[in-house]
Amino acid sequence: MLKYLITLIFIGSVSILLFSFNKTKTKHAVTYSKIKSLQDTSFGKAAAHFQTYCSGCHGQKMNAFVDREWKHGNMRTDLFKSIKNGYQNGGMPAFDSAFTDQEIYQISDYILTGIKNVDRYAASDKPTSNVFKTESITIRLDTVVKGLDIPWSMAFLPGNEMLVTDRNGDFYHVSKNGVKSKIEGAPQAVVDGQGGLLDVVLDPEYPKNKLIYLSYSKGKKEGTEDLATTAIMRAKFENGKLSGQKDIFVAGPYSATRHHYGSRMQFDKAGFLYFSVGDRGNEKQNPQQFKGNDLGKIHRIKPDGSIPTDNPFVKTSGASPSIYSYGHRNPQGMTIHPLTGKIWENEHGPRGGDEINIITAGKNYGWPEITYGINYNGKPMGPNTKTEKEGMEQPLFQWTPSIGPSGMTFVIGNKYKEWEGNLISGSLRFQYLNRSVIKDNKVTHEEILFKNIGRIRDVRQAPDGFIYIAVESPGTIYRLSPVNN
Repeated sequence: MLKYLITLIFIGSVSILLFSFNKTKTKHAVTYSKIKSLQDTSFGKAAAHFQTYCSGCHGQKMNAFVDREWKHGNMRTDLFKSIKNGYQNGGMPAFDSAFTDQEIYQISDYILTGIKNVDRYAASDKPTSNVFKTESITIRLDTVVKGLDIPWSMAFLPGNEMLVTDRNGDFYHVSKNGVKSKIEGAPQAVVDGQGGLLDVVLDPEYPKNKLIYLSYSKGKKEGTEDLATTAIMRAKFENGKLSGQKDIFVAGPYSATRHHYGSRMQFDKAGFLYFSVGDRGNEKQNPQQFKGNDLGKIHRIKPDGSIPTDNPFVKTSGASPSIYSYGHRNPQGMTIHPLTGKIWENEHGPRGGDEINIITAGKNYGWPEITYGINYNGKPMGPNTKTEKEGMEQPLFQWTPSIGPSGMTFVIGNKYKEWEGNLISGSLRFQYLNRSVIKDNKVTHEEILFKNIGRIRDVRQAPDGFIYIAVESPGTIYRLSPVNN
């Protein structure tokens, strides 16, 4: 009887695996043929394991390893230890249960070889021209700002000027001629992991009050431990300086982790400020918890930090009254629909299951109880994790494999008539701009734009009607200029 039961379980597991694999093979970018070709290399399965388990964070061709600071060493034994045991506070999971020691050493060797070859990959794969023919428009990428590190966000001032945050903590004013100058008085951010100086938005009344808002990773010392959290600062920007700096929101609780800060901000048409706070890597506790917990949530406040009286959890005992929705993982893009005025966001799934959501007051977006992704070690997020559950919102759209979505905006105006109403999002993992055609709140078509241009961190449409993208390392801001065919 026991043998019969084990056989049934094994057959069922294989059936599910084959169904999932075939579904992925037909729908998604990481195809069977690609994996098979990788397995035929001298590194055998190591290349396939890297693509499946590691490339979501480190890039398909290990470009995320280039010029990085190796906190835990870059020798073969160091890589073995990192892969086998992980570093929980740094967002690196342990793979000791997923691979044998021999397989971990093979992956370590593959990474070391890949690092040596990454320059060759970059040279052969990077675009050779700044002119790109898309499905409907020819676009020229004009360099507007260069010499940055990781430009995280852009905000557009009157007179075709710009504010730019760099995750390394620098804050810049860019003149209409593209000359950048450092702004004094930016918040002291914890520049570590995914933390640093993050988003920037203007107050809806900026021409009158000169107020801006900055999100950043705020630190504090607690005993011997260095902690951090997501904070929102308001300040006045005049004459190249910030003044009157004040934190109008500090998410609790602080955490020792250095990832999943969220930090995107967006004003709605009524003048309320929405912003995201990631789960800080603790999905078992934060996203579904209300009492004393701001993490894994979308928040809504007034420009001075006070709470709108119609927020959904104002009267919920122990809940932060700023919470607008919950059950989020790490929202890295946020925008407002030009017609409906609804707030849209995108967020990172684990391994698969990146989402686009329309944010509605009081709704539960399910993380981690529902997700279309799996854990980085190849196992389900939990024994009871499902793709849908009553009382939890389904994403408008989900990406598997993960593209690592970042900044997002809707296209409006006459500059890009063929893209009118489309949603465009940056991809960190695959280094391209994603164009989504939206009809009746459904994605009906997608196009990959500017493949391998670099990790696109932010996407904005400026008052001049042009779309601008911020690309990482070397940090560059481009303007998308339509070319008359």
